Amino acid sequence: MYPHPFRYFRAGSISEALSLLGELGEDARFIAGGQSLIPLMKLRLARPEALVDLNFIPGLSRIEMNDGGAWFGAMARHADIAGSRPAARIPILHDCAGGIADVQVRNRGTIGGSVAEADPSSDWIAVLLALGADVRTVGLSGERVIPIEQFVVDAFTSDLGPGEMVREISVKMPPKKSGGAFLAVKRSAPVYATAGVAVQLSLAERDMCGEARIVASSVGLTAVRLAEAEKALRGRRIDDRAVDAAAEAAIAGVDPPSDLRGSAEYKRTLVGALVRRAIAAALARARGETVEVTHDYAAR
Repeated sequence: MYPHPFRYFRAGSISEALSLLGELGEDARFIAGGQSLIPLMKLRLARPEALVDLNFIPGLSRIEMNDGGAWFGAMARHADIAGSRPAARIPILHDCAGGIADVQVRNRGTIGGSVAEADPSSDWIAVLLALGADVRTVGLSGERVIPIEQFVVDAFTSDLGPGEMVREISVKMPPKKSGGAFLAVKRSAPVYATAGVAVQLSLAERDMCGEARIVASSVGLTAVRLAEAEKALRGRRIDDRAVDAAAEAAIAGVDPPSDLRGSAEYKRTLVGALVRRAIAAALARARGETVEVTHDYAAR
């Protein structure tokens, strides 16, 4: 199906993009990589009257890091992030960026577009929640820095105001003896995950768990931070008993809908299994080991 007719505008700067959107009104949309918006337009589930293209704004795709953390411009492509220095230093970023859809989508899709969409199936939202990331936005009234926990309000609903856009995502460098992992189960590469789990943890003295964040994606209206699963690890040695307790708490902490991707019971089972595997990978990385993780592709 062809999209509803629309006008197209190419912005050369952030100020021009904001001015254009202000002039065009509420029926205009920014377009970044277009990997979420264009399919919705083809299905006529989205019918913007005008698109303001952000692809030609200098500096908006930057990827930088120092000892304090990493910064990703809104137009940073998934593929570029996967091969970046921050992804090498913070492996959970590579797990996410390198596992999104297929090569074509990774080469066009952007981290800013994914975050702004606030899709409950977004891999990035779960990973950024696990890392405690911040979203920097800009609008005609100025800039804001919004913790990712506050940025995502509901399914496909963010804290972005009218005429406001995502400018940058920032991630603090995890402390020493930290590790994370993101794993998902999909029917095939191009589709959203049936369930995904992001784990980021740090080790204290005597190999005890210091801080832990565990987030599930694709199992609710937003990514779900699993507080009880985190409590099962904090202050404890990460042994089989602690991992089992975290997995059971994760299963109890999600309330997924049954849909074409699987039944609610199936998704809960996946969450428990993914929590176990993600903790194991995160623990090994926190100990300084090199661990490769990949998504599972399973028909259902």
